[in-house]
Amino acid sequence: MEETPTSTLSLRASEIVKNAMETLEYGHNAVSHERESSNHPDNEFKNIEWVTCKDFTIERGKRQIEEYIHTWGVHPSWLFCLEFMQETDLEVHKHYHYRAQWSIPTPSTPIPKETASVYFVIVISSKVKSQTSPAEVYFFVESNRLKHSPGKTRFRVKWLKDVIDSKVLLRNTVDI
Repeated sequence: MEETPTSTLSLRASEIVKNAMETLEYGHNAVSHERESSNHPDNEFKNIEWVTCKDFTIERGKRQIEEYIHTWGVHPSWLFCLEFMQETDLEVHKHYHYRAQWSIPTPSTPIPKETASVYFVIVISSKVKSQTSPAEVYFFVESNRLKHSPGKTRFRVKWLKDVIDSKVLLRNTVDI
């Protein structure tokens, strides 16, 4: 049987879906496995002391996210740019959204086409009683719905690699 561009595209699309499902499954299993083996000293979940709700500012939140990212021990070849995106005002909370965009620049591609983003949300309570409590923080890796919490999840560079690999595969599959 002769391979047509459509059949090749369908095959690639099914590979992308399969990889995405494996990534979701990997993320879920990684969290479960880490909780089971958290007694080992090498498996310590790193965290920082987060700002209290009353002392929070957008700039301080950005500095704290950078400080937290540095606890991940990511190889220096990976660079990121952190930006504040938006504030969402809910009834008793405000959500502050940030994006850390990751890539591995090289001399031949100083501005890579593919990047991977990690989205952070800092939740600040407006209730009087919780003003002295630390801000609630969680993050998501691009194309993954699994919610990670600092101090409860160990970041994996593989998550960034998987996002970039999926984008490369998609770009090589689809002519834009």
